[in-house]
Amino acid sequence: MNLRDLVYRLYARRVEGRLDHTQVPKHIGVILDGNRRWAKASGNTPESGHKAGASKIQELLGWCAETDVEVVTLWMLSTDNLDRPDDQLIPLLGIIEDAVRALAADGRWRVHHVGTLDLLPARTQSVLKEAEQATLGIRGGILVNVAVGYGGRQEIADAVRSLLLEHAEKGTSVEELAETVDVEHISEHLYTRGQPDPDLVIRTSGEQRLSGFMLWQSAHSEYYFCEVFWPAFRKVDFLRALRDYAARHRRYGS
Repeated sequence: MNLRDLVYRLYARRVEGRLDHTQVPKHIGVILDGNRRWAKASGNTPESGHKAGASKIQELLGWCAETDVEVVTLWMLSTDNLDRPDDQLIPLLGIIEDAVRALAADGRWRVHHVGTLDLLPARTQSVLKEAEQATLGIRGGILVNVAVGYGGRQEIADAVRSLLLEHAEKGTSVEELAETVDVEHISEHLYTRGQPDPDLVIRTSGEQRLSGFMLWQSAHSEYYFCEVFWPAFRKVDFLRALRDYAARHRRYGS
């Protein structure tokens, strides 16, 4: 171990030791950004950047497990990404499929897909369904939402569509529905229904925008923007995000 690594470990241990575990967020959303830029800066191919980003996921979940986080949402592929050329999209989907299989095989996490399955290729759909089914019986582990083919506006549109169809089957008229529909009714039809909203949203790579990530659920979330590209994200970066979150006074819009 070189001196730099030793100093880093000592500093990470110091930050962790001062962390107030009673103030740890229960649900963390993570925008995994910067894979391609990390690869370019390192002189590697975009595909190697995505692979490095995928391998970082297990590390992140391990850190979350150590700090009592209960739900993690990972934005792995947006609906906008689906418009990429096939020579970019197909390898990326393959990397995501391998990452989801690894999550399911780990045995510690419950995997849940959030996004629009119909927009994805049949093979990707199958991998997501199988991972979710294989981990249904896991109890006590972190619930991992894999956001693949996900867009915040699309989620809200899908929720409203699902709500309308549900009430149409019951024979509810549009007028009756308009009089009774409220925020909770729409929440019950989101991809994350039944889950707590994210307390903290982390975005790597230095970009300071949500880009449509969990638009509905993040109304009262705290945001943490980290300059580090996702493949280079370290435990100390994670702990800093938790420390920053714990230091904030959450007023929930009041």
